[in-house]
Amino acid sequence: MTTGADKAFEGWTLGPLRLRNRFIKSGANEGMYRGSLPTRALVNHHRQIAAGGVALTTMAYAAIERDGRTFEDQLWLRPEAVGPLRVLTDAVHREGAAASAQITHGGAFGFVKPSDGRRPASASAGFNPSGALHGMMLKRALTPAELDLLADRFAAAAVTAREAGFDAVEIHMGHGYLLSQFLSPGENKRRDDFGGSVEGRARFPRMVLRRVLDAVGRDMAVLCKIGVHEGYRGGAGAGQAAELARLLEAEGAHMLVLSAGMNVQSPWWIFGSKMPIAEMKQAEPSFIARRALDMLALMQPRRLEFHELYLREFSRQVRAAVSMPLGYLGGVKSIGNVADVLADGFDAIVLGRALLHDPDLVEAFRDGRLTASGCTSCNQCVATMHGPSGSHCVLLPAPDPRENAIIAR
Repeated sequence: MTTGADKAFEGWTLGPLRLRNRFIKSGANEGMYRGSLPTRALVNHHRQIAAGGVALTTMAYAAIERDGRTFEDQLWLRPEAVGPLRVLTDAVHREGAAASAQITHGGAFGFVKPSDGRRPASASAGFNPSGALHGMMLKRALTPAELDLLADRFAAAAVTAREAGFDAVEIHMGHGYLLSQFLSPGENKRRDDFGGSVEGRARFPRMVLRRVLDAVGRDMAVLCKIGVHEGYRGGAGAGQAAELARLLEAEGAHMLVLSAGMNVQSPWWIFGSKMPIAEMKQAEPSFIARRALDMLALMQPRRLEFHELYLREFSRQVRAAVSMPLGYLGGVKSIGNVADVLADGFDAIVLGRALLHDPDLVEAFRDGRLTASGCTSCNQCVATMHGPSGSHCVLLPAPDPRENAIIAR
């Protein structure tokens, strides 16, 4: 173990939750739901990562309601999901880890038409780039009354997650989903109390956080995932992220997970490297969506190359602004990187692609079998997300697709 990384393997307390170390599996769309319920593949995915040594594994994108889904099969939290999700949380707990449910709403970023026949809802009305590919050219602005109702639904979803055995919830406020649509100055053009300044744009996300904390905050760790750099013209940068962090700290969030990028405008910033456009096109059956990927290829920076700790400078600005716990996410590939993150004052190390390639990476770091992940940051795992086996590292054998068709009960 590299000197300086020892602290990463020590137990610590996150809100009301005691964790065995400081490693967290990030929420990243697994593509392992059928009928908006978890599959056996999803259970195996998180059990394997828990067995590999992380303290907390995050089940990605649990929508707070049916119309909050981005894709048809994505999970939405409801009573029918509690039993199947218990299979997942029990499996994680048997391996000595804790489980977190990432709760969110897609807003206008979604490919499922709203059940009420109306336009997709967002912070502001106008053209809807992602929905346009699926016959939803325009989006509408949510009313204050609707925002109040949605905040209650976030809280209800957190309660459902608690019933399903989760130890934490992560409120997704980044990447262009609904709460991010309010936070981003490029998306939020409102002139009421929910727009304008950082404080105004954060009013609805803060309302959601407060309702979730009131509902489950004594029993569960409540995290928020935010963007430290949206990566497109008109989007928020690290200075605004620092302002947001201060507001969320004042509201009582137990920890912030720091990410970057937007799904539509700048997805490469999520990963710190180019998107695998050719592979994504092969996996996409829709002609229109393939043309959209061609447009994305033209937008993508030509000289963007992966480097370790690619969000470090942005995240340091947030670290300097608050004293609350922060989880660093973005290009941690080695035990040396872990030491650097801890030296910067971050409280947790959040890993994504590295754990797809090496599910037992934490244990391998601990016992010295590995000092660096074998992940090449090629991002081809993104293209596997909607395939028959769900997200997996293309450098390893693909999981059995039959497991992704069996509902876990």
